[in-house]
Amino acid sequence: MGGRGPVIDDVDAVRDAGARAHYDDPAYYDLAYRARKRDVAYYVALAKRYGGPVLEYGVGNGRVALALARAGFDVVGVDLSERMLASLAQKRARGGAAVETVLGDMRSVRLRRRFPLVIAPFNTVLHLYERPDIEAFFSRVREHLAPGGRFVFDFSLPSPADLALDPNRSFSAPAFRHPTTGERTSYRERFEYHPLRQLLVIWMDMTPKGGEAFSIPLSHRQFFPREMEALLHYNGFSDIQFSADFSDQEPGPDTDSLVASATVARTRRPVAKPRSRA
Repeated sequence: MGGRGPVIDDVDAVRDAGARAHYDDPAYYDLAYRARKRDVAYYVALAKRYGGPVLEYGVGNGRVALALARAGFDVVGVDLSERMLASLAQKRARGGAAVETVLGDMRSVRLRRRFPLVIAPFNTVLHLYERPDIEAFFSRVREHLAPGGRFVFDFSLPSPADLALDPNRSFSAPAFRHPTTGERTSYRERFEYHPLRQLLVIWMDMTPKGGEAFSIPLSHRQFFPREMEALLHYNGFSDIQFSADFSDQEPGPDTDSLVASATVARTRRPVAKPRSRA
């Protein structure tokens, strides 16, 4: 590991910046993920199976939520990014289906409502960096899940090859015209992993033609499958299931995104001890 170069100096500062920066430019976000549709179709099919209304954590600017709403489901979306929610409001004003939004932290927002389906698409849980964070979030999910309801979320599986990359090595991607600046922009990525914190930071290095280079961090906590299963189990969930890449197939060695599904565990009543006969 010695040849990989220095690992993140200030983990907390980079982590916090990487939780926000990628979502500060909704127009670029839309461009970057315009071809990502398989997960949208999966969550719409899921809503048809379990019914609405649907609670979506990490609703962003509505990539999944608007599709659910257009399919006829009432959707409540929670997100911490004011800019992403403002972008979603603009889409609604242009004729998009209605989605009720709540600005707030998914670890603490209480809606005093229950839903048959609660979802957290596209790596939302990877922004829960410490054990108390995910415990608080799972507690909110349990509060909002209707009896017999289903909690479904997806997250990218850790890639040992990516985690072992030299953080000083960058990888080029096709140049593009930035939707906000209008400038032709070159793009490269770097990957930096902090093994003790299980934190992967993806540095998106952009250089506009004739302009000054800048870098956007994206920080993702890495959860391994058995680790996530244990976290769900010990935070009050049961009937825990995993499937591969927005399908009903079993996960395998080539799985990219793991879809997790669970319901709230029923509390077992303590067994009464028989009274002794004198």
